[in-house]
Amino acid sequence: MIYPFLAIVKKELGSVLRDRTIVISILIQFFIASFSSGLLLGMLSLYDADTIMRFSGANIRIGVIDSADMGLADRIQERGLNVTRFKSMAEAQAAFYNNEILAIVDTPQTLNGLIEVKLYLPDSDTVSSLIRMVIQEPLKQYENDLRQANGVEIYYTDLKGKPATSFEFVYSVLIPMLMFFPAFVAGSMSIDAITEEVEGKTLQTLLSTPLTVSTMIGAKITAAVLLAVLQCAAWLALIQINGTVIQNRAWILVLALVIAGITSTSAALSATFLQDRERSQFIYSLLLLAGVGISTLLNISPITALSRLAVGDAYTNGWDVMIFALAFAVLFGFLLRASRRFNA
Repeated sequence: MIYPFLAIVKKELGSVLRDRTIVISILIQFFIASFSSGLLLGMLSLYDADTIMRFSGANIRIGVIDSADMGLADRIQERGLNVTRFKSMAEAQAAFYNNEILAIVDTPQTLNGLIEVKLYLPDSDTVSSLIRMVIQEPLKQYENDLRQANGVEIYYTDLKGKPATSFEFVYSVLIPMLMFFPAFVAGSMSIDAITEEVEGKTLQTLLSTPLTVSTMIGAKITAAVLLAVLQCAAWLALIQINGTVIQNRAWILVLALVIAGITSTSAALSATFLQDRERSQFIYSLLLLAGVGISTLLNISPITALSRLAVGDAYTNGWDVMIFALAFAVLFGFLLRASRRFNA
């Protein structure tokens, strides 16, 4: 029985090279994993104030009220922003509504001697976010100036490590995407493999050999899962070559295997009941979207578990993976019972 099983696995893996869709998806993943550091750098540049200043600094016009402390205006100009001074708030507001300036800064002094910093921004979220990013440094320097003027000494510690945006992108987006995308493709591959036998009228020929329906379906799922795990192992290696530290790599691969098993089994169930490629792919897509959506609402989510494993979270370990392995076992058992439909 083992030889027919391995023969089907080999046949399915060999057919991957003839499927342009799968080959293209693998090449896309390879590109993302290979150039993850470049993608990260490009993404971070969108949130980097220095990059924004280099390309758009002179076009960011800030209005400063003359009654305001001129130390702040000087700091803003030093940053490379275009500063326009106004004698009153009314003049500044008129220029603001005429689109002559993009923001207004005022630093009135309160009755108890405290200085307030008031920043007026446009309604546009994009422009407002951009201004907040580039003006953050001058405001911080101005705050330091005020503290030092009042005799408050300031000490900063240079903390090593990646910025929060980089950390979130790598561990919450990049790694989960590269680990789970092969699983999604594995499900589609399982549907194609099963419905191909039904629509090509070769199922009965297969069953005439010393091979059961469950063994045949299991071999096709094994091929899809094996391909997914091999991809995940390669992507992990490429990400690490690009300088990203990944913890618990073995458990991450086990989780990737389990998720690929779940998607492939779900897809095989769809193909078993419908026995039609297009309808099966459609139902599988709906199940996939529903599964991803529901998992984001639960405390136990494969995406969350994978991210925590990758960063080395002390409270996430193999037991979290075993929860999904149990779900996979139950689902696969149901598939074995449903596969009897092919004998009918």
